[in-house]
Amino acid sequence: MDTLRNMRVFVRVVESGSFTRAATSETMTTAQVSRAVTDLESRLRTRLLNRTTRRMSLTEAGERYFQSCKRILADIEQAEAEAAAAHANPSGKLRVYGGTSFGQHYVMPLIARYQQHLPEVSVDLTIAQQMPDIIEEGFDVAVVVAADLEDSALISQHLGSTAAILCASPDYLRARGVPQAFDDLESHTCLHLTDASLPAGQWVSEGPLGETFRHTGVTPFQVNNPEALALAIREGMGIGPLPVPVALPGLADGTLVRVLPTHRLQKLNIYALYASRRYLDAKIRTFVEFLREKVPLVLAEQETALATCDAPLHPHADAHGARVYEGRGNGRDLRDQERLRLVN
Repeated sequence: MDTLRNMRVFVRVVESGSFTRAATSETMTTAQVSRAVTDLESRLRTRLLNRTTRRMSLTEAGERYFQSCKRILADIEQAEAEAAAAHANPSGKLRVYGGTSFGQHYVMPLIARYQQHLPEVSVDLTIAQQMPDIIEEGFDVAVVVAADLEDSALISQHLGSTAAILCASPDYLRARGVPQAFDDLESHTCLHLTDASLPAGQWVSEGPLGETFRHTGVTPFQVNNPEALALAIREGMGIGPLPVPVALPGLADGTLVRVLPTHRLQKLNIYALYASRRYLDAKIRTFVEFLREKVPLVLAEQETALATCDAPLHPHADAHGARVYEGRGNGRDLRDQERLRLVN
């Protein structure tokens, strides 16, 4: 028998005052109970019990050992109860990784909603461009965006898919014209987002009929942060790809215009990754289930918002013969937006 089991038997013998009663309680034979105590004494090289045919009593060493065994067994029972509760009741710290843009615009708001339902769970969120070694660095869940996953021992749950859209500023399009086809981008200034989830140095676009176009031109500016790229686009530096949640505020207020609205860049999949399905901690299980339910809803909401902003720009001449472009954006004519900008 193992030492821990022998300790339990020893405590049972002392508490019941009889080898026979201890054997009945532990569903063992009296001989097995006697052997368990003897094994302990042999291992410790100390007599724990004084035994006669009529009575049994603890030695001084046996009394100390008995009290220590009770504390140890109580701690073990508490540890087992806490571990079992972790499987059933979400609580404790949940360590989550999210990619730079997706983590900020999707994962962070969803964590807030998750904690409204389960305030017993505290969340430690790390937002970074480079995905860490989840197991080595102690993360519970990683939410990643990638065209495909590399082979690994991690468990993955597919949450949905997304794709960046091409945007430019109204000023840039007035000055350089509006591309009508993907090939037209060859004559435009194209800005690049250097993201681990995107093909390096190129744009891969999926057209409305499933056709694929590639842009591999030289760029005068590239950056690894979508928010920084959005600022560069607003400044009229060129056309660039933006994640939908980064583009939406500018599309709504007219500072950004979607270019080639029937095209999107390469579709990227959204995954939740975690270490194992077996005996999954309740906080991990409930968080992944929450993501599976909510991420598709958030993506659908953003598609609806994007549809209200999408509108091709139509060039025409104004009363003075100047060429201007109109689009819905937030419902205002771009000429009116320009006048307001100049007045203010």
